[in-house]
Amino acid sequence: MEKEYSLWADAFRRLAKNKIALVSLVIVIVYAAIALLVTFGLLADDWAQEVGPANVAPAADYLLGTDFLGRDVLKKVIYGTQVAMTVGFFSCAIAIPIGVTLGAIAGYFGGIVDDAIVWFYTTFASIPYLMMIIAIAYVMERGLKTMCIVLGVTSWVGLCRLVRGEVIKHRNRDYVQAVTALGGGHSKKIFTHILPNVFHLVIINASLRFQSAIKSEVILSYLGLGVQNVPSWGKMIDDAKQDLMQDRWWQLVGASFAMFLIVLALNILGDALRDALDPKLKGQES
Repeated sequence: MEKEYSLWADAFRRLAKNKIALVSLVIVIVYAAIALLVTFGLLADDWAQEVGPANVAPAADYLLGTDFLGRDVLKKVIYGTQVAMTVGFFSCAIAIPIGVTLGAIAGYFGGIVDDAIVWFYTTFASIPYLMMIIAIAYVMERGLKTMCIVLGVTSWVGLCRLVRGEVIKHRNRDYVQAVTALGGGHSKKIFTHILPNVFHLVIINASLRFQSAIKSEVILSYLGLGVQNVPSWGKMIDDAKQDLMQDRWWQLVGASFAMFLIVLALNILGDALRDALDPKLKGQES
C-alpha cells in the first residue's frame, strides 16, 4: 500500500526529485550567503579601493578586470549581490503582509468591505507601475531603504487579488463551518484555518516577486533613481555604456551575468514550487 503524504511532505518529496530546481535552490542560497557576508563586512568590504591600473581586462590577478578607477569589478559585482538580495527580501517583506491581509479580509467578509478593497487596489493598479515607482523615488531620499519601501508598497496588488479569490473559495467550506459551530471568531477562521490552506500560493508568489524586485532595482539604478554611492548591478550597467565604446565589456558582462543567474534560478524555483505545491498533483510522480 502506497504511503500517504501530507501536502507539504509530498511537495518537499517531489521537489527533491527535481534536480534543476535543487540546483536553482543552491544558487539562491549561495547568493543569500554572499549578501549576508557583505552585510557583515566579511566580503568585498574594500570594493572602493584601487587595486591596480584602470581598465585592466580580466586576467588571473583580476578575474573580472578593473574599472576606470582601478577598482576590482568582481568585488563590485559581489557587493551588488548584497544590494539586489536586500531589495528583493525587504520588498517582499513589505508587499506580502499587505497583499495577504487585504486579500484575506476582502475575500472573507465580502459585501461592502470587499467592494472597498477591490476599488482601492483597482484604482492603485490603474496607475502605471514604473511611473509610480519613479515618482515615489523622486520624492523620497534616494538609497537602498527607499528602494525597498518603493518596491514593497507598489507590488502587493497581484497577491491581494490571488488571496482574495482563494479565500472566497474556502470561506464556506465544511472545515470553516465547523470552526463557526465551535464558536471560532473571524480572526481565528481567517488566520488559523483559511490562510494556511492558501499559503502555498503566497510562497510561489514570493519567489516570483523576489526576482521582479531585483529587476526593478536594476532598472531604477540604471536610470539613476536607485542606490547611491555603493555598487549595484544597475549602476554598473550604466557605467559600462562608455566602456563598450572602447571595447571594455567586462563590467557589463559581470553585472548582467550575476543578475541573469539569480533571476533564472528564482524563475525555475518558482515554477518547481508551483508544481510541487499544487494540491491537485498530490501523490503524483513528477
